[in-house]
This record gives sequence, structure tokens and C-alpha cells, in this order.
Amino acid sequence: MKRFTKKDRIPTISFTIVVPFRNEAENLPKLLHTISNLNYPKELFEVILVDDDSGEEFRIQNLEFRIHIVKNIRRSNSPKKDAIETAIAIAKNDWIITTDADCFVQKDWLSSFDQLIQEKDLKMIASGVCYVPKSGFLHAFQTLDFLSLQGATIGSFGINKPFMCNGANFAYAKTFFKELNGFQGNENIASGDDVFLLQKAILSAPKKVEFLYTKESIVSTKSVGSWSELFQQRVRWASKSTGYSSVYGKLLALVVFGGNVVWLVAFILWLFGYLDTNIFLVFIASKFLVDFILLFKTANFFESKLKYVVASSLLYPFFSVSVAVYSLFGEYSWKGRVFSK
Repeated sequence: MKRFTKKDRIPTISFTIVVPFRNEAENLPKLLHTISNLNYPKELFEVILVDDDSGEEFRIQNLEFRIHIVKNIRRSNSPKKDAIETAIAIAKNDWIITTDADCFVQKDWLSSFDQLIQEKDLKMIASGVCYVPKSGFLHAFQTLDFLSLQGATIGSFGINKPFMCNGANFAYAKTFFKELNGFQGNENIASGDDVFLLQKAILSAPKKVEFLYTKESIVSTKSVGSWSELFQQRVRWASKSTGYSSVYGKLLALVVFGGNVVWLVAFILWLFGYLDTNIFLVFIASKFLVDFILLFKTANFFESKLKYVVASSLLYPFFSVSVAVYSLFGEYSWKGRVFSK
């Protein structure tokens, strides 16, 4: 995919930044600080914070842009989708751009989206998300996993078969959202405010959807602090794959799952002496090489460091298969709530 070149241009697009949150009193001030530093006219954007039944109070202080806090109006099994629809109902601006409470945006975040919208007649734009650097194996493992997802996202747009994106950095015209009937059709799935909307858009107007491939638009977020949180988070992400409308997305998910299952079967056969060591080593080395090429290219774009690559690649098949199988039958917790299939 060709990188987008940022140019100086007079901003014209008005944005409503939507941030659903639940008990984020620690993170929200940091996000709002980065928004206050945006290199974008204050009159051309507003922020709507949607409080999804927080147990703690958050107050806005000394901000120079338009900002509102509203209570989430629950209608479905998906608190986040409800929060976004609650915000869109009162949004004053032409474009909606969603992000998360634990994120940080760059100063040219909105101006990058503005330039792409001015240059092309688009209705929906996805862009990149990366983790804030931390030390330790847990963070390194999450980074590699997340980079693989971002690499697959960028690659799918590059071959004109996009099927997933990240709601922490996702923009669309308000009128287009309404044309697509919003999240109608997948309200029973708690997550998926991003991928399901993207897949509906691709079916409706594929030439109006694009990925903003520039470093200036990247949003950074925090990795989770424990293995149990990571497992629950990935189960939540995996649970929406069964609802994909994209045939390519479903096939790719099956291929990835199948590859990891084959890896585990090969490991078990080798462990019990049914598979020659040389054959096993050639197999895992080949898979590692293919994975590493994708990760290296993606890490270069996001300026992320690759650490514990070998250890993570050995653990990943066990983790990935466990997440995939559990997501089909088990329940998961998210923001203090429990959701099931």
C-alpha cells in the first residue's frame, strides 16, 4: 500500500470525536490533553464523552474546545455500540471519529483525516493503532500479536479486500452511518462496533472506504497489565469473527486458526516421537519466517520494537487456539461486565 503524504492544507472538515468510557477517570485527562494539542481549528471539532454507567465521577476542567459528557442510552447487548449511537444522535458535525479513553492522539491526527477527505470523495476511513512502549515479556507478546492484526488490516486494504479495522481510530460520515442503518443486524454481539460497520460499508460502497496510511494519523493505546486481562480481551475480539459478512475475512480467520492447529499437532507428534525432528524444525522455521516478514514490515511503519520474537512465536499457537476455541463457547468479562455467546 502506498503511504499517504501529509501536506499543508486549510482545514475544512468538521469532526465529532466520540469517546465511550466506563470508569476511566485516570485515562481521560491524558487523552483530552492530547486532543487539546491538536493542530486543528478548535471550531471545527467537538468531543462527546459517553459515560457507560461509570461508578466514579469525571469532571471536565479548563478545555478550550467544545466538549460534552452524556449518559449512555442502552438499547442492545453492546454497550459500546449504544454509546456511539447515543453520541451520533446529538453530534453537530459532518464526520464522526471514534477513539478510546485510554488512547493518545498526535497533533496532526485530524488534519491527516481532513486532507484525505478533501483529496478523495470518501465516506469511511480507518487508520492505525499501536501500543505505548513498555518493558517485559507480556507487553512484547501483546505488541507482536497486535502488530500482526494491524499488518493484516493494512494488507487487506492494500489488496482491496478490507474486512477489519480498529474502533480506536475510525472515521465515517454521519450520513453514511445512517445510510448503513448503523449497527443494525449485529446488536446481539457485544463488540464489533468497528469491523461490522466496515464490512457493511464495503458491501454498500467499497470505493468510498480507505485506510489512512500515514504515521501522523496513528493513535497509541495501552497494553493490558495481566495475562488474564489479555485472554479476556482477545476472546472479546475473537467472538465477533463468527458474525463476519466478509467471506474473505472468514476464510482468513480459518486459515490462521488452521495454521496454529497444525503447529500444535506437529508439536505433539514431535513430542511423542511420531514426527522427525528435522521435519518439525523446517516446519516451524518456515512459519516463523513468514510471520516475521509481516511483523517486521508492520513494526517498521509503527516504529515498534520487536522483542522476545522467538519465545512469543512458540507461545502464540497455544494462546491463539485457546482464545479461538474458548470464544466459541465461553463467556468473557469486559469493563466489569460479563458477556456470553
